Amino acid sequence: MSSPMVSLLVEIPEELHESLQGYLEAHPAWSQQRAFCAALSLFLMQNGGCDRRVNRIYLDTLFDYAA
Repeated sequence: MSSPMVSLLVEIPEELHESLQGYLEAHPAWSQQRAFCAALSLFLMQNGGCDRRVNRIYLDTLFDYAA
């Protein structure tokens, strides 16, 4: 069973968006959602303490495991 999803609307610098779009075009297995989940979960793992659920999301996202 997959976790519930929440939609976010964020503003990012144009340069970051262009870089992300270039990455996604070169790596079709990755989506914007997957990239943001990987980046946010890694940030929280490094800065937000230990939470096994966040660790699991990071690993699942990084290795493209279906939840």
